[in-house]
Amino acid sequence: MMIRFGIIGTNWITERFIAAARQHEEFQLTAVYSRTEERAREFAQKHTIAYTFIDLEAMLTSGEIDAIYIASPNSYHAEQAITAMNYGIHVLCEKPVASNVREFKEMIEASKRNNVLLMEAVKSTIMPGFEAVKENIGRIGTVRRYFASFCQYSSRYDAYKDGTILNAFKPELSNGSLIDIGVYCIYPAVALFGRPKSVKATGYLLESGVDAEGSILLEYETMDAVLLHSKISNSSMINEIQGEDGNITINKISEPTKIELHFRNGEIENISKPTIEHSMFYEVAEFISLINEGRTESAINTFETSLITLEIMDEARRQMGVIYPADGVTA
Repeated sequence: MMIRFGIIGTNWITERFIAAARQHEEFQLTAVYSRTEERAREFAQKHTIAYTFIDLEAMLTSGEIDAIYIASPNSYHAEQAITAMNYGIHVLCEKPVASNVREFKEMIEASKRNNVLLMEAVKSTIMPGFEAVKENIGRIGTVRRYFASFCQYSSRYDAYKDGTILNAFKPELSNGSLIDIGVYCIYPAVALFGRPKSVKATGYLLESGVDAEGSILLEYETMDAVLLHSKISNSSMINEIQGEDGNITINKISEPTKIELHFRNGEIENISKPTIEHSMFYEVAEFISLINEGRTESAINTFETSLITLEIMDEARRQMGVIYPADGVTA
């Protein structure tokens, strides 16, 4: 069954989403929403989209879409998603799905109240590479440590240093290193190991009020998870799950494609699975499949995984002193 999509957001991630989604035979892109008519028309012309809207509710009530992909600034996710679900529209929302736990709980309530699908668009945990990790993690014995690093110098940091604060470093948009890219380290840890016993976080804050980089230690009963994230430095460190009998290495935590199993005796086994070029295809396929099955929650990117991830980020931000207007509190 063809699923007609509307899109909120006209940035680079939306471009990648369209390229990947159009490889799915049941995906149909019919509408785009933007705050300005000029941008909406420009984007629609570039991607051959039939309908443009500068009024969100007009798009949601147009009868031209069944689902939306939300790729707007983080602070808008909850409000836009809830509005869509209240009109019976299924929602695929970019990570982070919300600014905080409170917002996400309201989104879950809207999903259940309206009997529509809500899924966080974290591609890594739906990709074949992560499936390979889950299938083989039992082969390394008792897990003792999970290590993940996502440190990528932001193209917008140079502008910040020159005195121009772009969206990536604005607390009013619920941005920063942790919530934008640190989430890629946290989400798989939660998917594999669940809720930690404790969270310890440190970070470097910019004058704008957001974190530019940081580290997190998650404590579990018999292991720990060490997570590094940064928007002001680069890293080529490999990601790793360490066990008593061996370890699994993951080339890129946000997009796992090369997965190796290393045994204590020195043997190495490539356990990678074939991955198509447009890695966002897998989240689209999962989302469309769930709609066709009449389900309102993914069994892979579950509500619980998203909720625990936000719990960790809320606590990490509390320890670092990062407060968003969306939190509804003052410093």
